[in-house]
Amino acid sequence: MLEGKQLILATQKYAVEDRAKSWMHLVITMLTFVLLYTSILMPIPLWVKLIISIFIGLNLVRMFVIYHDYLHKAILQKSILAEVIFTIFGMYILAPQSIWRRSHDYHHKHNSKLYTSSVGSFPIVTKEKFESSSAKDKSIYLFVRSPFVISMGYFFAFMYGMCIQSFASSKEKHWDTIPALLFHFTIGAAFWYFFGVKIFLLGFLFPALISSALGTYLFYAQHNFPRVSFMDKDGWTYSDAALESSSFMKMNFIMRWFTANIGYHHIHHINARIPFYRLPEVLAAMPEFQHPKVTSLGLMDIYKCLRLKVWDVEKREMVGV
Repeated sequence: MLEGKQLILATQKYAVEDRAKSWMHLVITMLTFVLLYTSILMPIPLWVKLIISIFIGLNLVRMFVIYHDYLHKAILQKSILAEVIFTIFGMYILAPQSIWRRSHDYHHKHNSKLYTSSVGSFPIVTKEKFESSSAKDKSIYLFVRSPFVISMGYFFAFMYGMCIQSFASSKEKHWDTIPALLFHFTIGAAFWYFFGVKIFLLGFLFPALISSALGTYLFYAQHNFPRVSFMDKDGWTYSDAALESSSFMKMNFIMRWFTANIGYHHIHHINARIPFYRLPEVLAAMPEFQHPKVTSLGLMDIYKCLRLKVWDVEKREMVGV
C-alpha cells in the first residue's frame, strides 16, 4: 500500500484530461441550463416550475464544480473560450477567480491544520480554547458553524464572505468582487424586469439559494464529519490530511452527476489536478483509496456532521458543545 509522496506520485497518471471529454461535460451542463430555463418559461403548472427550479439549482452546483476543476488547472487550460465562460460564471455565482483561487488554494495546502485551516474553510478551535473564550466569541464561532449560516450560504458564504468581506480585506487583490456583485444583481434585475416576479423567484433566487446551501454544506461536511482528524502543524502531512481529514461522500448516481463527483473528496485532496470525471477511475484502480472515511447526504449523517463543533485534543475527535 503506497503512502505519502509515493501515493501522490502514483496518481499523476490520472491527472491528465481527455480534452474532448472535458468539453463534452461542459457543453452538456450548459445545454442542460438552456433546457431548464426554456422549460421554466413555458406555460406549465407552478409545481412543475418549482421542480425545474430545484434542478436549475442542482445544475449550478455541477457547473461550479467544473469551474472549480478549471481553476485547479485540471481541465481546459489555455482555452480562451473556456476562460471567458468560466470568468462569466465565476462572476455570476459570486465566486470570482481572484478570491476563489486564493482561499481555495490555501485550503488545499492547509486542510486540517489546527489554527491555520480556517482561511477558505469553516473555523475550527479546540475544546479547551472554546471553553476559555468569551461568551461573545463563543456565540460568533457557533453562529458561523450553524445550520442557519450553512443553509443561507448564498448570503453568508458567497455574497458576504466571498465578495464583501474579501473586498474589504484587500481592495487591490479582490477588486473583481465588486463587478461580480453588480453583474449578479443585474442578472437578477433582468429576470424580474423581463419575466416578472414569479420567474425571478423560480429562475434566479431559489436556484441561487439551493445551489449555495448545498455547495456550502458539501464544503462543510467534507471536512467536518465523524472520525475526521485535525493535526498540529508539526505533525501535518499533505497525504494524511487528504485521507484522514477529507471524506468520501456516498451519493446516488443522480447526485454524483449534479455534484460532478466532488464526493470523491479524499482523492481530490491527494491530487487536485485529476479531472472530476476520472475520480471514480482512481477509486476503482487504487486500493489505497478504497477504505475512506465516509459520510452521505442522508438525514442522520447530516445531523451527525452538523452537531460537531470543536476538536477534543484528548479524545482526538470532533465533538459537540
